[in-house]
Amino acid sequence: MAAPSHRLTAPLGLNLKRVDERIGVVKLQRKKISHSYGVKVQASSSTMPFASPQSRSASKQEQFFPRCTPRNSGPQSHDSPPKRDTGIANEKDWGINLQNENVNESGTNEDGSTWYRKSGEDIGDNGYRCRWTRMGGQSHDGTSEWKETWWEKSDWTGYKELGAEKSGKNAEGDSWLETWQEVLHQDEWSNLARIERSAQKQAKSGTENAGWYENWSEKYDAKGWTEKGAHKYGRLNEQSWWEKWGEQYDGRGSVLKWTDKWAETELGTKWGDKWEEKFFGGIGSRQGETWHASPSSERWSRTWGEEHFGNGKVHKFGKSTTGESWDMVVDEATYYEDEPHYGWADVVGDSSQLFSIQPREQPRGVYPNIDFGSSVPPDDESPPTR
Repeated sequence: MAAPSHRLTAPLGLNLKRVDERIGVVKLQRKKISHSYGVKVQASSSTMPFASPQSRSASKQEQFFPRCTPRNSGPQSHDSPPKRDTGIANEKDWGINLQNENVNESGTNEDGSTWYRKSGEDIGDNGYRCRWTRMGGQSHDGTSEWKETWWEKSDWTGYKELGAEKSGKNAEGDSWLETWQEVLHQDEWSNLARIERSAQKQAKSGTENAGWYENWSEKYDAKGWTEKGAHKYGRLNEQSWWEKWGEQYDGRGSVLKWTDKWAETELGTKWGDKWEEKFFGGIGSRQGETWHASPSSERWSRTWGEEHFGNGKVHKFGKSTTGESWDMVVDEATYYEDEPHYGWADVVGDSSQLFSIQPREQPRGVYPNIDFGSSVPPDDESPPTR
């Protein structure tokens, strides 16, 4: 599969050196935020009301996803089946090491398995450059296979991108795919430097009806605006489950967090839980719902809410379909996090390889053409597939 396509997002005349210098100042001022969440978005299976199928799937994963790599002096796969609920790994954990020259080689191991390694550089308009390395291999009978692609992209707008894709399969029919990407660019509206990171992971069993999928995203800007989220899906035989969550921080004290989780069985039983909180300056609200539906469409639910007035008073209310209800004002301290535990300074400090990408030299008096229209670039901007 080709690397994600390049997209120009920065305004005309952005000076790459100025962006790096501006971010470097922040990097020198880097600090770790040590706060812990009062009401933290929990993405782990242990907090879900339907944790049992997730736990079972996690244990199955270790059983049906063995490692598959060549054994001799050919390129060794850095890949192993991705882990569930691990978020977006830092660039240092991916071991990206691009070749400085074009390579096209292949070989056969003693056991009959084969391997290949290719690398190259693609050049395009606006100073676009994509350096890439692709490698892979397979067993002598073709039942086991692994592939890995690394790339870095840049152009004269200051856009920089670092990414990797790993995939594989084994003799039992188990398969997996994982893609990781981080991007540095300047926002076309605010002119602020931004970093965006994403990861997609999926795995599927070849021997039973089991598999899972995750899509993670993180966005940061130099003024502290942060947005994070994840969408997950899994299945183990007769049970399926989903989870979505998000966090948004505006960098000025306003925060929004939400979670929605649900599951179902092939017999028709469904259950779930969701909540949301919004706060600014000690004033805000929380609300949520827990629910369950039977195969005969009978439904039970409990809804609840909190209004925080910022003066030590909290209005709590709720009800359920069984007739219970409550409505009261209590004295209670309001606690929430108005800053992410991992923010701009942290992601800058962990993205040194992204910043070190060297663009093509820009001739004097030549400026890039910016297209603010379609975000879908020509197919020839992606590294060639094998």
